[in-house]
Amino acid sequence: MSGVSIIGAGAFGTALAISLARDGRDVTLWARDPGDMAERRENARRLPGFRFPDAVTVTADLAVAAKAPIILLALPLQQTAAFLETHAALFAAQALVCCAKGIDIATGRGPAEIIRTACPGATPAVLSGPSFAVDIAAGLPTALTLAADEPEPLQYALSTANIRLYRSTDMIGVELGGALKNVVAIASGIAIGAGLGESARAALMTRGYAEMTRFAQAHGAQAETLAGLSGFGDLTLTCTSEKSRNFAFGLALGRGEAGADGVTIEGKATAIAVSNVAKNAGVDMPIANLVVALVSGAVTVKDAVEILLSRPLKEE
Repeated sequence: MSGVSIIGAGAFGTALAISLARDGRDVTLWARDPGDMAERRENARRLPGFRFPDAVTVTADLAVAAKAPIILLALPLQQTAAFLETHAALFAAQALVCCAKGIDIATGRGPAEIIRTACPGATPAVLSGPSFAVDIAAGLPTALTLAADEPEPLQYALSTANIRLYRSTDMIGVELGGALKNVVAIASGIAIGAGLGESARAALMTRGYAEMTRFAQAHGAQAETLAGLSGFGDLTLTCTSEKSRNFAFGLALGRGEAGADGVTIEGKATAIAVSNVAKNAGVDMPIANLVVALVSGAVTVKDAVEILLSRPLKEE
């Protein structure tokens, strides 16, 4: 199978390009500023140490990349809507698979709705689940969920020797699982960074999972989806590894340090978007609300702990 383009040459987009090309696909990798990636056959800035297979073509020409029938959108979620609106004419009829995790802070939309709104003739899909770019590029086994109205053709087109895709038609559940777990990962990082201990992290992950499920079900998702790879699986990975950008950001925040510059932390914007949507929908989201307050500096870590511990006692 050939004809796959990846829009966005960050670490994850690059890793997908390497895995797909290594498995026999012809892959076009689009970057706004490709620099010397084509000559070096490596993304030295975002994913150093992994050479591109011969089947990867690097380009800055969006019209060339848009010719593929399957487009993987590996842009930061907060940039995706504007990008698609600007270039909608190029993406009129392809399958657009969003690989970003989050909720648009300006509109409260998830990836599938962003695609439908900007490119109504395209076929929306969502790829999500527990994965680190470095593992995918190294050929290590990774399982993800591919959600679409008719996911089976895309499941077969995008599975590789090391990426096993499970299909789902619950796009809302898959995209919300991937978005909401980043908020809990920030909270978990804060707990560890502040020295609150592993028990506190376990409690945050457990109550965070309940919060994720509550919010997702209120928006039409299936609880079973949140129990799968794109929910519980991704939550487990991102709350327990410093390779997770959101966990690492929370860890630095809990230690009173500044996070790394130039790193996309989708959980920050997602927490704000989720908190706003939840208030309007009457959904209780105490962890998301506290992450917003902590990130903005409205409360300290000590205050946040006291707020959580002073919540009314209730059944689990």
